[in-house]
Amino acid sequence: MTEPEEARAALRALADSGRLAAEFPRAGRLTARLAATDLPWAGRLLARLDPAEVLAAHPDTPKVTLGVTGHGTLAGLPWALHAQLARHGVLADLRVSDFDHYALDLLDPASALHRARPDLVLCVLDPMIVFDEVPVPWRPEDVARVAAEKTALLADLAARCADAPGTLVLNTLPLPRTHSAQLVDHRSRARLGARWREANGRILALAEEHPSTVVIDLDPLLAEGVRAVDDRLSSYAKAHLTEELLGAYAVEVGHLARQLTGRLRKCLVLDLDDTLWGGILGDDGPEGIEIGDGYRGEAFHAFQRVLRQLADQGVLLAAVSKNEPDAVTRVLREHPRMALHEDDFVHVLANWRPKPDNLRTLADTLGLATDALVFVDDNPFERELVRRELPEVAVVDLGADPALHRRALLRDGWFDTREVTADDRVRATRYRTEAARSSFLDASASTDDYLRELGTRVRIAPAAPADAPRISQLTLRTNQFNLTAERLQPAEVQARSEDPHSLTLTVHARDRFGDHGLVGAVLAHRDGDTLHLDNFLLSCRVFSRGIETACLSHLLTLARTTGATSVRARHRPTDRNHRVADLYPRHGFTPSDTTDPTTRTFHHPLTHIVPVPPHLHLDPPGDPRP
Repeated sequence: MTEPEEARAALRALADSGRLAAEFPRAGRLTARLAATDLPWAGRLLARLDPAEVLAAHPDTPKVTLGVTGHGTLAGLPWALHAQLARHGVLADLRVSDFDHYALDLLDPASALHRARPDLVLCVLDPMIVFDEVPVPWRPEDVARVAAEKTALLADLAARCADAPGTLVLNTLPLPRTHSAQLVDHRSRARLGARWREANGRILALAEEHPSTVVIDLDPLLAEGVRAVDDRLSSYAKAHLTEELLGAYAVEVGHLARQLTGRLRKCLVLDLDDTLWGGILGDDGPEGIEIGDGYRGEAFHAFQRVLRQLADQGVLLAAVSKNEPDAVTRVLREHPRMALHEDDFVHVLANWRPKPDNLRTLADTLGLATDALVFVDDNPFERELVRRELPEVAVVDLGADPALHRRALLRDGWFDTREVTADDRVRATRYRTEAARSSFLDASASTDDYLRELGTRVRIAPAAPADAPRISQLTLRTNQFNLTAERLQPAEVQARSEDPHSLTLTVHARDRFGDHGLVGAVLAHRDGDTLHLDNFLLSCRVFSRGIETACLSHLLTLARTTGATSVRARHRPTDRNHRVADLYPRHGFTPSDTTDPTTRTFHHPLTHIVPVPPHLHLDPPGDPRP
């Protein structure tokens, strides 16, 4: 029995025994191992689950509410969405609108879709929103006119949804050949194609104009060979997009849902032999490995170029390899055909220990949880060992053909994000600098000496408009020091910053080794004489340095000087933020009663405020440096 067949049998056994809800995390992992043709079947099973039953069994399961609307029939999409979200450990709660109600759904703030307050509003567009209104006979100019009207409507919908709490998801329109072929001269066909692409360009531009809008470009999916239209289903069922295309669309939505729930991956961990280069370094030597020369060597070189592209956008690259460390270092430093070099990696572990042990060590060294790792290896044994011992690690299956490595790595969009920030561009440099800090710690006589000599400076300042993407990213990426696990999109951060009753503070840090950048955020609001601390986030890069104490000291002092008589805070425990469970009690907060069993609440009377640690220097908010 093949691996996908085993996964199907295990998932079927869970369903037959009534254990799908009780073992939802396992069901999601099994769904991730299925063949693509089995995903609709798995989606039908998962769609039967009651979200309340799953959450009762697994309270920490992230849930994403999706509103689904569109022009045509979308019967197969809900099943695909259930399967794709489950693959990433996310529970889907779907609200599907009536046929061809997308304009009414989005224009009317009292519509059932708006009342559901979905996290993602999927407005699924198909080419018939244009061609249903084109007269007969028609010319390219008629299509361009209707397309312009529709894109103007979409722009209005995006603007109206800007203040809604969720994210609006649009998509580009495929151009069916059954329409372009109705023009018998090639010049008219070219003109139609140009006008159609201009309309799609206007749809894509909506993502730039409205931070709360995402546009999924269907062209790359079609280029993969996905069929856009089934003529019979389009004619008889008004299903104007194939189930195959809707399934590929659901994959992209699954990536969006993963981002919303903070399940982003941060570090790509690579095997070396037959993964980064061809051959076995210990057997073939540096001169004998395949890289850059020959058809296989060129394929490995192309894979390395993709890895370098990802690293430039903030993906941390690391390596774990069963090899002699000196030989690996020699290749990374000296091999003339390598596209990647030693400085492109934040950490390299070359030894003979089991891969799961090295992954744990790597995560500890970088200050990451193991669920932030994506592991890439050509060896099926190593992959299965990691899956068994570290099921939270994402594992990429590579085959024997290096020309297919790029596709295998990119298939699941493990590092997809709404926006690449300036902080992302320098993330790898900051993690590499951490090695110098670790060496400095090892050479220090004590932790107190280390902290004092480190010379950490902290600046706490009101958030500027340009900070919204990075603050949003902190809420989405930070799990260990995230007091409430609340996730915010850039538009929501911007709205808080503009609310006169809200307080949004940024936390910047630097020390003798360099600039950490924007590493934290404090989100609060004022209600009468009480300041409510809604959330507090801090990057794992700066743990255990007293920065959290400096932030709370600053916030409490600010509250008292602005007339508040108390500060209230809350902590929503999750399976990943347990390390901050005692944060508020350690800083003078006392527990208070709450009616919410999932949240702990605290109160600070502002009588005694913990001081800023003596080893830290608090820069004034207007200091242009960090």
